[in-house]
Amino acid sequence: MTHVLALNPLSAHDLLSSFGTLGILVVLFAETGLLVGFFLPGDSLLFTAGLLCATDGGVQLSLPWVLVAAAAGALSGAQTGYLIGRRAGRALRTRTRRPRVQAGMRRAQEMFDRYGPAKAVVLARFVPVVRTVLNPVAGALHTPLATFTTWQVVGGLAWTVGLVLAGYALGASVPGIDAYLLPVVALVVVVSLVPLALEIRRERRRGAA
Repeated sequence: MTHVLALNPLSAHDLLSSFGTLGILVVLFAETGLLVGFFLPGDSLLFTAGLLCATDGGVQLSLPWVLVAAAAGALSGAQTGYLIGRRAGRALRTRTRRPRVQAGMRRAQEMFDRYGPAKAVVLARFVPVVRTVLNPVAGALHTPLATFTTWQVVGGLAWTVGLVLAGYALGASVPGIDAYLLPVVALVVVVSLVPLALEIRRERRRGAA
């Protein structure tokens, strides 16, 4: 009798149970470096990986290796996306027909115009879809390589290390929390957007003033 195992690419737990630490590196590289990875669950993957490092959730993960894989995937992915944008230029905008990607590109352009390259690159890490498209947009806009690299490393480490350690801290301090994984992950994704929402609100008040 043949058993067919279905993998849900939107499920962080499925990805981790199927591919382990290597899956973290590959998923984050695809989400931050390739436009086709815009739908991948970066936030929930990082938080879930950290939580599973501290709990017995059916997946054995090592916290140090999770941190290394997460940082490597996110940083190399962003740099790859930047180089793609540098080569392809504005043709990316006309060739991309997916509505979510087009909306993300418009949002990325707005962030560059409003915040400048440094702050936009850091903030984009915490916004789904935008963190996928902002890197090639930065390349297409000819953002200086040193400026982009510096701030994508700062933002990438803040995003990956912050979410992994947040998941680990929660898993280590609350027994049985892995039984409520889905609502906890959903809450964390919402909370991760709060700093960006506050920054946008602050900028709008400055503009009105």
